[in-house]
Amino acid sequence: MTSLVGCQHESAKVSAQEPSDPSPEVAAVEPVTDQFKKTESLFDGETLDRWELTEFGGEGDVSVEDGCIVMNAGDPITAINLPESFALPTTNYEIQYEALKVEGTDFFGTITFPVGDSFCSMVIGGWAGTVVGLSSIDGVDASENETRSVRKFERNHWYRLRVRVTPDAIQGWIDDEQVIHQSIIGKKVALRPEMIPCRPLGIANFYTIAKIKNIELRWLADSP
Repeated sequence: MTSLVGCQHESAKVSAQEPSDPSPEVAAVEPVTDQFKKTESLFDGETLDRWELTEFGGEGDVSVEDGCIVMNAGDPITAINLPESFALPTTNYEIQYEALKVEGTDFFGTITFPVGDSFCSMVIGGWAGTVVGLSSIDGVDASENETRSVRKFERNHWYRLRVRVTPDAIQGWIDDEQVIHQSIIGKKVALRPEMIPCRPLGIANFYTIAKIKNIELRWLADSP
């Protein structure tokens, strides 16, 4: 496979947002100097040793090239996931990674992650390529719940993505902009059925070719 975009370049700046849909109010951006109890890289830039190709049926090929994970388009989904045996935190943690869309018009770099005794997905560019949000909250998908926002995602552009889980909330960032702040107190957090194979931690694309790099798991300072 020929690499279409160099995977070792620094992340570019945030692309322009679509103004057509109002975004929900979110909490103030936290400083990048947050203190963490521990950090762990989940991708060494050379192998997929820790990761499995998620079995959906119709998934595309996945390889490592030029320091990043190349995920070819599936019919409809291609994903990678950590095995059930991997010791993941379920709260007071965050995951940061970078994602780039090569081709396609739907979600890329969508991450599924544990939330207490359940799981959730942070959708990046879903529903024809523009929707960001959590699926699902109280049984309502990202396209319709209060976490929904709309933005334009450029092809061949690296986006730095981050999701944080605490006992009270799920938060999400694109580059340095916080785009999600969802209280989970008294809320039912769950997955869309088709994303269940991505548990406990997975990254997925829908009819899309994408690249992923710099995946890092961080335990927050107040983690047990």
